[in-house]
This record gives sequence, C-alpha cells and structure tokens, in this order.
Amino acid sequence: MMTPETSGDRRSRLSGALATGALILGVIVVAWWTIEILDSYVLGNRLQRNGIVPREREGFDGILWAPFLHSDFGHLISNTFPFLVLSGLIMIRGIRRWVYVTVIGLLGGGFLTWIFGGAGNHIGASGVVFAYFGALVGAVAFERRPAAIAPALVAMLLYATMLVGLVPQDRVSWEGHLAGFVCGIASSKLLAQRRTRPDPDRDVDIIFGGEQPWLE
Repeated sequence: MMTPETSGDRRSRLSGALATGALILGVIVVAWWTIEILDSYVLGNRLQRNGIVPREREGFDGILWAPFLHSDFGHLISNTFPFLVLSGLIMIRGIRRWVYVTVIGLLGGGFLTWIFGGAGNHIGASGVVFAYFGALVGAVAFERRPAAIAPALVAMLLYATMLVGLVPQDRVSWEGHLAGFVCGIASSKLLAQRRTRPDPDRDVDIIFGGEQPWLE
C-alpha cells in the first residue's frame, strides 16, 4: 500500500530533481567548452574532422562525436543557450524523459543525417537541440494536456525562429536540424503511447500534480 506524499516530500523531490538536472546540464556544457578551447588553442581544430560525413564509413562514428564538436565559439554559443533552456523545459517533466529524448535525438538524428545529409562534415549540437524543440512541440499534439502545452508555449515564444533552420541553406546542416526535429517528434509520440498503458503504481508529477509519464 502506498502512503500519500506530503508537501515536504514533494519539495524534497523537486529540489533533488532540480539539482540533478542542473548538474547534468552543467557537466555537458563544461565538456563542450573544454573541448572547444582545447581544439581551438591546442589542437589546431583537428577534432572538427571527427563529425558526421554522410554515407562515408569513416564518418559514421561522427554520430557520437558531432554533438561535442563546434566550428568556433560563435557556433558553440548559439547552441549552448537553447540547449540549456529547452533541456530545462523537458526536464520539468522528468530527467529520464530528457535522457530518452536526448538518446533518440542524438542517435536517430545522427543516423538520418549520415544517410540523407549533404556532402561535407556535419558537426555541432544543433541536431540534438532541434530534437528537444520537436519533442516539446510534438507532446502538445500527442498528449494535449497542460503539462505538455505550457513548456511548448515557452519554447515557441523563445525559439520559434529556430524553424528557419529547417529550410535548406548553404553552409548550414539543415539536414541535421530536420533529422533531429523529426526524431524529437517521434520520441514524444513514443512517450505519449507508453503513458497510456495502465500502471497502478504510477507516481505523481512533481511539477504539475498530474500523472507522470512512464519514463519520468
């Protein structure tokens, strides 16, 4: 038999989740900046060669490395802030949900970029960032509940101009953006399907007070 959660327990869970989420995002951002500093000032930008090279065997492992590599500090800055904001909006509904979207966006988006991307070396975390954006927007369509709508509205208000990145343009990995966005929508669909399965032990959403999705 489960005992009701007190307000103190709820606050404790919330503070713990916020601290854990902040730590995860902080570690990732520090890693990005450390890699870029080393690559720019020590390695002569040699690490940039390890991105995704579509349909080339040597560029397949770039699926794993590309999100950690950036062309310059401007490129890195342009990914850092939306990464933090959109990640936070997803983490509001659970850290494991964020992990789920991240894995699908990184691996799925990277693979689609390798299959369909234009010739060249694709680097940067923007594919994963677009996966977060797609997951937030997709959750509205597939769940239609306040817990999904509120974060998506914030994302649209702040980053609606990101949609321009889905349009073909020179010297921009728009294929990677589109692949990440599609994978983000797919992840929200999978999450919505799983949350419809009956689970008598499902926990309480720490933010919105409703039922948590299965992965939160």
